[in-house]
Amino acid sequence: MTTQTISTAYEPERALLIGVITQEQSEEHVAEYLDELAFLADTAGIVIDKIFTQKLTQTHSTTFIGSGKIEEIKHYIDEHNIDVAIFDDELSPRQIRNIEKEFNIRILDRTSLILSIFAQRAQTSYAKTQVELAQLQYMLPRLSRMWTHLDRQRGGGTNSRGMGEKQIEADKRIIQNRIALLKEELKTIDKQMATQRKNRGQMIRVALVGYTNVGKSTLMNVISKSEVFAENKLFATLDTTVRKVVIDNLPFLLSDTVGFIRKLPTHLIESFKSTLDEVREADLLLHVVDISHKNFEEHLHVVQQTISDLGAGDKPTILVFNKIDAFTCVPKDEDDLTPKLPENYSLADLENMYFAKQQECIFISAREKTNIEEFKTLVYNKVKEMHAIRYPYNNFLY
Repeated sequence: MTTQTISTAYEPERALLIGVITQEQSEEHVAEYLDELAFLADTAGIVIDKIFTQKLTQTHSTTFIGSGKIEEIKHYIDEHNIDVAIFDDELSPRQIRNIEKEFNIRILDRTSLILSIFAQRAQTSYAKTQVELAQLQYMLPRLSRMWTHLDRQRGGGTNSRGMGEKQIEADKRIIQNRIALLKEELKTIDKQMATQRKNRGQMIRVALVGYTNVGKSTLMNVISKSEVFAENKLFATLDTTVRKVVIDNLPFLLSDTVGFIRKLPTHLIESFKSTLDEVREADLLLHVVDISHKNFEEHLHVVQQTISDLGAGDKPTILVFNKIDAFTCVPKDEDDLTPKLPENYSLADLENMYFAKQQECIFISAREKTNIEEFKTLVYNKVKEMHAIRYPYNNFLY
């Protein structure tokens, strides 16, 4: 008698990515955003099957993309057994409802995808509470599409309400009550964390900031000799980690914060207020940049803008260009007299440019520990300067 083995292997979802080229978003920018969206999907465990783009004067209020593109994508979905369609921009409840009717598969936008990644990555009860709050705030205005199957039950006089309408109202009350409860829980935790920050004493506080996946956690592990989780995925860590670091007998506190990203959902910024308070209350920011990424300058500006929006734009900052071990450039032919493009710049070119623009910056590889001692010296000198101002009579420490 033979026995059959039932396979329990997980089959990842297959997805389409959809982006729109408009006057505000050029073709080049949309390609970059979709590359990042693909990385987000990979982080969520989703396999990308195909990418669709469409040029529009403006997006459609009902289906986001045009009817012709809708039909083209519908045919592809039917022929290739696609599980999910992911849009690079946030969709309205009406758009999601209409697109789902057309495609008959799960629809995600950039916001819901990021929220799902945060839900997967949340480890502590605090992070889970923050993520749940953001998810419920995102879900609340989109409840109606969950109950469209009950529309046919609506009947009676003009003042009667169908089962679906009643169910929506009930669910909204449940979610609103849950949101209120989570906000109270976060207020309590925020107070506890604020007290913890005060109880850390008056040591100089340094915060690692940067775009997601630039190597902040790896750098923290190197200089604090700790074991903070680090992985080549977006949003590998959500919880702020604080470590006491000592360089040449000079102690300071170092915190690793959640990474930033383009189009970061507002709900997440609101929910992760305490995490971002580490940035607001830091004395010194170490802005880590992945110099090997082709769009590193745009990432740099996104983070600078986010920091400014948080009210921390005037804080002393050291630019830390990481991953020089992975940096590559495309050298120009000697007889090519056209101006250099960004991909033609060598690491030495970039070093000269940024040293000329900003005195306090350094180029390192946290993974290979290249220039780490120089980095420590730079941080030490800055912290020492701040420590001397705060404690003018304790200069014997250094």
